[in-house]
Amino acid sequence: MPDKAKMEKGHISIHTENIFPIIKKWLYSEKEIFLRELVSNAVDAIHKLQHINLIEGLQLEDEYAIDITVDKDAGTLSIRDNGLGMTADEVRKYINQVAFSSAEEFVEKFKDLDDKNQIIGHFGLGFYSAFMVSDKVEIFTRSYQSDAAAVHWVCEGSTDYHLEECDKAGRGTEVVLHLGAEEKEFLEPFRIREILKRFCNFLPVPIRLAGDVVNDQNPLWTRSASEVKDEEYRDFYKKLYPLADEPLFWIHLNIDYPFNLKGVLYFPRLTTEFDVAKSHIKLFCNQVFVSDNCPELIPEFLNPLQGCLDAPDLPLNVSRSYLQNEPQVRKIREVISGRVASKIVELAKGDRADFVPVWENIHTFVKYGMLRDDKFHDKLKDHVIYRLAGSQEYVTLPEYLEKAVAKHADKVYYTNNEAAQSTYLKLFANQGMDVLVLDSLIDSHFIQFLEMKNGKVAFQRVDSDVTENLIEEDPKIQLPGKDERKARLDRIRQLFEEAIKTDGFSVRVENFKDDSVPGMVVLSEQTRRLQEMTRMLGQGDENPFGEHTLCLNGKSPVVDTIIGLKDQGRDEDAAMLMQQIYDLSMLPHCAFDRERMAAFLERSNRILCKFGSLG
Repeated sequence: MPDKAKMEKGHISIHTENIFPIIKKWLYSEKEIFLRELVSNAVDAIHKLQHINLIEGLQLEDEYAIDITVDKDAGTLSIRDNGLGMTADEVRKYINQVAFSSAEEFVEKFKDLDDKNQIIGHFGLGFYSAFMVSDKVEIFTRSYQSDAAAVHWVCEGSTDYHLEECDKAGRGTEVVLHLGAEEKEFLEPFRIREILKRFCNFLPVPIRLAGDVVNDQNPLWTRSASEVKDEEYRDFYKKLYPLADEPLFWIHLNIDYPFNLKGVLYFPRLTTEFDVAKSHIKLFCNQVFVSDNCPELIPEFLNPLQGCLDAPDLPLNVSRSYLQNEPQVRKIREVISGRVASKIVELAKGDRADFVPVWENIHTFVKYGMLRDDKFHDKLKDHVIYRLAGSQEYVTLPEYLEKAVAKHADKVYYTNNEAAQSTYLKLFANQGMDVLVLDSLIDSHFIQFLEMKNGKVAFQRVDSDVTENLIEEDPKIQLPGKDERKARLDRIRQLFEEAIKTDGFSVRVENFKDDSVPGMVVLSEQTRRLQEMTRMLGQGDENPFGEHTLCLNGKSPVVDTIIGLKDQGRDEDAAMLMQQIYDLSMLPHCAFDRERMAAFLERSNRILCKFGSLG
């Protein structure tokens, strides 16, 4: 053992008063980052030695590794590497001066922040983060230089330190933490393993705990995409998210210019428990875990993305407000948005049957992205697919418009509720006209956006009007002349106007090609959109049908029956049927209040009784 007389005692000169209490009581929500900092330092020491070995030809053949040791009896946690090591002068420089000055600067810069989460990575505190959990810290180190003596440095959480020579066989550094009374959780191997798995799981140097290697030194993002098989991507996802279902798709990033960015991102299968408002990306810096809450790096509409991003060039010790305006961060968002769009296009061009389940999970986010990002829209506009009402077939907008040229050029018919609008859909189906299903919350905005982007194209809900394709140009009903035909239609209109006493109500009579529907209520597309918008702003009427039209089918047998009843003087029965036609037409559009529903049910029973008495 070296002579105790050679022990050096010193005082660390600092400007920040009480820096150790500040470090100890630092408002980190994750105190365990001390282990990340110390392991990162050990990795740096190994990398520096590997570089020197290569440049100077030292011919070192050691197996590089970092060993973590827990001694419960002594109350210590040790981090040992076989890297560069330090001489006594280097300890004085890098521990007493450089490292401490960095820690002092870091604490002074961030200690007054109201929101400590504004600091994404918390890098910079470095070696002195050890005092977050320790009452005393020791360093045993020996430089790789052949003539260097091993040294021992110790500090007990004050500005005083001791430095002396010591016995240490091999090169490298061992940091021994004498844990505080409240930090005994870090003496549990399972807790240390948990921290290593979170922060150091993908470091490029083997990390051993009780002799077992706990990390993966070659994560997928460090490899070329051409080298990685699909099964490896799935296995890696399972390693990151053990409880999640298989992802929908993934993208592999490997960018060297104009910035350095690597990573593998996955689009997950969404469940009701999935928080789409939260960032799910794990951010790394040179394979060191930094944060799993970095929404600034991902476009808002791609928040569901999971996976890893390794951004070694990104300035991490900055506030979130800075990142929001950082040009490099904006470029990263653009790159990710572009790569995701390209992947979706690739999937859409493949087998549509395989793409449909993917689309069902992602369509809301894709549409939102198209609304927010013109470049994203331009890439995907011809690959968005829509389901056809009454089937499981999907088409793109260009495909739909091409097929519709003969019957309704540049007009798109859609439904937002197949069940409620089934009467209208039946009429369209009987005439061989396709209707798109647009029933998600975002679709009302997306429709108007598509009209804006495609000036000639107009979207019209199936219940907004009776299209000319549903009306018979040459009625099959043979009447002696036009005057009598007109008189008949006028009579039908007059009968219903007298029977239905509702404000804003009007009647229109047409001869439908299909006689199975006696009538239906229509509200113009633009009027309905305006009313929906005002209701969203809290300014509209609760009843969207202040003004509406009952379009009657002059070919319907039920309408013929009503005329016959009037001719027989059975005015009450005719009125009952007219009110029933109106209520049936209104049911798809609005919920009846208690009184109206009771009247509708009572009237329905009366009609059934009359039919029953006929038998």
